[in-house]
Amino acid sequence: MQKKRTYPGWRVWAIGACAAVFVVCTGLLFRDLSRARREEQANLQLASQVHELEKQTKPVPSREPELAPELEPPPPRYADSGVLLQYDPLWQQNPDMAGWLYIEGTSIDYPVMYTPDSPEYYLRRAFDKSRAVSGSLFLGEGWTPEGPHAIIYGHDMHNDTMFGALASYQSEDFAREHSVIRFDTLTREREYEVLAAFYSRVYTDKDKGVFRYYQYGDLSDPERFAQYVEQVQAASLYHTGVEAVWGDRLLTLSTCSSYTEDGRFVVVAREIPQEQLETKG
Repeated sequence: MQKKRTYPGWRVWAIGACAAVFVVCTGLLFRDLSRARREEQANLQLASQVHELEKQTKPVPSREPELAPELEPPPPRYADSGVLLQYDPLWQQNPDMAGWLYIEGTSIDYPVMYTPDSPEYYLRRAFDKSRAVSGSLFLGEGWTPEGPHAIIYGHDMHNDTMFGALASYQSEDFAREHSVIRFDTLTREREYEVLAAFYSRVYTDKDKGVFRYYQYGDLSDPERFAQYVEQVQAASLYHTGVEAVWGDRLLTLSTCSSYTEDGRFVVVAREIPQEQLETKG
């Protein structure tokens, strides 16, 4: 008769502990995946609502274009509040909403929040202010709707939400294929074209002679504007051929990057002049 094998007490305890850790880790992973999915679905619903209303602001093509202006007036673009029609319902729900960011062909299609007294309020909060690991896109300190510069921050999420797709701009080919970035304020639709993309990091006070792009929120001074553009172009991974001069409006998108400790990946774009958009249209 084969003798029954026995294990020392410590070995039984170790096996039990490993099993418990596995169960806990599996539970946490499932929780995180479920939470990420819920946050993603909530943001998709916001985007769906906006784009459905946006369709209503676009005139329906007429079979007789020459008669269209006489037959039917163009649909209204603004709500009674003065906010663009597609954004008014969400702004009514949460007046912290400052605009909308959209990049065609990517997952970036989100409201952008702004809380001047506490710029990072939405770092870990959803649009409805509930706790959210993915947070929301938010504007940096000192932003104004008609100002020359907007810095938008967002998390680099592994499920490609928020600014998870932003790192694709490290590829010059991707940047050329997705060169247009749309950032609307509540009252104006705007399109930007990619000027540069670069890696950076959050520097300490001991770091000297470095480019702290995140300290250039205010570009109202022509000399400071020129300094920013010069350093952005010098740091860029490639040259897009897009130039920026004093009087242009800039958009900077910033997210975390694991390439180094406290790393960041940044995309900078210049507003496309209205006359150029009209020509293109």
